[in-house]
Amino acid sequence: MSAPERIPPRSMTPVELLTDGELTVRGRIREASNAALFCTVAHEGQEASCVYKPVAGERPLWDFPDGTLAQREVAAYEISEATGWGLVPPTVLREGPYGEGMVQLWIDVTPEAELLALVDGEEPEPGWRSIGLADVGEGRTALLVHADDERLRRMAVLDAVINNADRKGGHLLPTEDGRLYGIDHGVTFNVENKLRTLLWGWAGEPLTEEAVEVLGGLRDGLKEGAAMAVRLAGLITAAEVAATRARVEALLASGKHPEPSGEWPAIPWPPV
Repeated sequence: MSAPERIPPRSMTPVELLTDGELTVRGRIREASNAALFCTVAHEGQEASCVYKPVAGERPLWDFPDGTLAQREVAAYEISEATGWGLVPPTVLREGPYGEGMVQLWIDVTPEAELLALVDGEEPEPGWRSIGLADVGEGRTALLVHADDERLRRMAVLDAVINNADRKGGHLLPTEDGRLYGIDHGVTFNVENKLRTLLWGWAGEPLTEEAVEVLGGLRDGLKEGAAMAVRLAGLITAAEVAATRARVEALLASGKHPEPSGEWPAIPWPPV
């Protein structure tokens, strides 16, 4: 009698691995403003690198409730997945060595990709979009520009929806396979308009047909009782879910990329 055929273990999705795997801290990411730990996560022979940000390591902020940044990072991932653009790495909320926190898949960046630049002159070259003038020291200024890139334009729409208050250049991660990811979404989903970003190159311009279609899908997903709205309700407040719904409606009503409000610094500092 022959031995039964061994069925190989099913390959886990990144979200399953991040959720169920054993989390091991390997070091600290010292550049981060809040506690951010470089980790590995392993389960049944599968392993991946990730970032773990425990809630206990979050610094209090005057304009966001204490202990909520990890949940906001997960909420940003939920919205990103709903767009179909996959702009935020897989992100989960789970227990770790230092308590509950956000765990996000580590993304290896290709250093050759150029998305931001400082240039002389008052107008950007073809293929670039103007952000504004920047002080480069010794009384000199230069024009800060970003690439006229479809991936960045999608990111600008996502940031408008989640009300991202801190879209810096260092939070944009291009990869060798042509993907672009955004990270560090702890200061998002505020009920007040706090959009602060480097991606103002399309401000006031019409949204693409693709963006309008995606926003229509988000509007449906954010309706009372819809699956995505229910998931968000477990991560942010009811008022913040309602404000997200209102931002989507406003974008669809205007049909345009938002412009700086003038009530809040439009560009994060430092920009990178």
